[in-house]
Amino acid sequence: MRNRTKKAAMLAGVALPAMMWAGALTHQAQAAESVTQEGNAYLALMNEMGGNPADFNIDDGKKLWKEKRGPKNATMEQCNLGLGPGVLKGAYAQLPRYFADTGKVQDLESRLITCMETLQGFTEQQAEHDAFAKESGNATPLVNMAMYVAHESDGMKIDIPQNTPEEKLAYENGKKLFFYRGGPFSFSCATCHSEKGKRIKISALPDLVDSGPNGARVSYATWPAYPNSQGVARTLEWRMLACFRQQRFPMPKMTSNAVIDLITYMGVNSNGATLHTPSFKR
Repeated sequence: MRNRTKKAAMLAGVALPAMMWAGALTHQAQAAESVTQEGNAYLALMNEMGGNPADFNIDDGKKLWKEKRGPKNATMEQCNLGLGPGVLKGAYAQLPRYFADTGKVQDLESRLITCMETLQGFTEQQAEHDAFAKESGNATPLVNMAMYVAHESDGMKIDIPQNTPEEKLAYENGKKLFFYRGGPFSFSCATCHSEKGKRIKISALPDLVDSGPNGARVSYATWPAYPNSQGVARTLEWRMLACFRQQRFPMPKMTSNAVIDLITYMGVNSNGATLHTPSFKR
C-alpha cells in the first residue's frame, strides 16, 4: 500500500508540471492568435479607411512618366511593359515576364530601367541610383514610377505567364531559392513562409507555398505598398532584399536574377488573385 501511494505521488509530481506546461503552451498559442487577429484587424482598418500615403507616390510617378527627362529629353510614354508600347493597364498584373529585346525575364523595376536606358538615355547606374530610400525618406523616381504603373493594374487579376522556357526556368529557380537554407542561422524563405499560423510582432506571416486565397495571394497581391514602419513607399524588389538581409544572407544586387526569380515564383503561385495596390502594411 505504501509503495502504491509513493508511486502515485511520483506520477502526480510528473503529471502536474506536464499539465502546467501544456496549459502554458495553450495559453501562449491563444495569446499569439489574439495578437495576430488584432494585427490583421488593424491592417484591414487602415486599408479600408483610404488615404494611403502612397497615393502621393502614384501622382508623382504619373508626372514623371510624362515628363521629358534624361540625355534624350524623352518621356516614358512609349515604354513597352509587355503589352505593347505605352500600354499600362494590366501590365503589372503580368510581370515578371520574358522580353525578347533583352533576352531576359524582367520584373517591373528592371523593365523600367530598360525603358529609362533606351528611351531617355540614362545609364543603368543612373536609372537605379539610390533606388530604395531610407526609412521616412523620399521615394526615388524609379519607385514612384513603379507605384504609378502598378496602380494601373489595381483591381485586376494576376496572370503571370509561364509560356517560354525562360519564364519556366525563372519559376523553378525561384522555387529552389525559396527553400534553400544557408547563412549563419541556416535560414531560408521557407523558414518563415511555408507554414500557417506564424507571425512577427503583430503581422501574420503568409504561407507563400500555399497558392490558395489565404496563402501567396494574400501577400503578393498587396505589393507595392506603404509599410507604416518604413514611412516610405516600397516595392517587391525592396521586400526581397529585406528578406535576404533578415536571413543574414549576402545582399543581392537590385534586379538580380535571384530577386526576379523569387518574385516570379511567388507571382505565379498567386495567379488568379486580385491586385490591391498600393496597400497599407505594418
